[in-house]
Amino acid sequence: MMGTELKKSFSWEIDNLSDRNHDMISSEPFSSGGCEWYLIVHPKGHPGYDHHLSLFLSVLNLRSLRLGWHRRVRCFFVILNQSGKELCRTTNDGRCTLFCAEAPQWGLMKMLPLAKLLEDDDNNKLTIQVYLEVVEVVHQGQSTENYILPYDGVQILASQALSWTHILSRHPDFEVDFVPKYEELRSVYLTLFFCLIETLSKSPQSLSAAELTNAQNQLSELTKVGFKLDWLKSKLEEVSLERNKAVPDGCHVLEERVKNVELTLSGLQVKLDKDKIKYTAAAAGVSSFGFIGFVIKRFFLSCFSD
Repeated sequence: MMGTELKKSFSWEIDNLSDRNHDMISSEPFSSGGCEWYLIVHPKGHPGYDHHLSLFLSVLNLRSLRLGWHRRVRCFFVILNQSGKELCRTTNDGRCTLFCAEAPQWGLMKMLPLAKLLEDDDNNKLTIQVYLEVVEVVHQGQSTENYILPYDGVQILASQALSWTHILSRHPDFEVDFVPKYEELRSVYLTLFFCLIETLSKSPQSLSAAELTNAQNQLSELTKVGFKLDWLKSKLEEVSLERNKAVPDGCHVLEERVKNVELTLSGLQVKLDKDKIKYTAAAAGVSSFGFIGFVIKRFFLSCFSD
């Protein structure tokens, strides 16, 4: 079975889970790969995900760690009921997870549906197993805020991990109606979504007319494919209004004249049709998978470049 080459590092038994009133429970610390860890479980679900048990692996004693610390690990979880029957597990495809100051936890908000725990009394006592291999440990170094993290199918900066978590907590169903025809395109759309978030996180006064137009186009594209983004639509309208109030009237005329030029220089128009991706990839002499990675990289760099 996938991931079984990793050794079990920790086992945690939790009694009467359904009777607990705590929103969060922490395990005892444990050591693996020369590092200290502990588990966090949300019996009623992480905020915004109240229909699932949430589970996270966390680094212990963060305040004692030095600037630039990071750890790369391979890990997965297994949850068993009191009879030893496996209820669920995370998969491990060989990729490493990065732990650093900006991302000191890893886990799943939707680890196990709560409905499954209520099916019978045999699930009132759970055993959570952690299989963990520490691949790299750096105790001190340069800041990790510009490290690239894979997060829910998106490549993001480590410094953005916290804000991304907040977004998922407040709007867990924003992509519930989004069903991409091809799974590999999900990361492209999510990267586009994150670019939009980054634009709307800036001060209205710092945004150009071209950036606001790009944001409107991105919002329209995401809504068209099934994203539920009424909250972002309201935010965009608010930002646009504030920005227009801050710009003198004479500047609006000049901006209209240069808008098309700015859009040509800063806009990135991506056609999310698999046949076109294959055609373009073939013309470039690369695989469709490689081309998608190129698109994601271009999206990502366009979001965070000055």
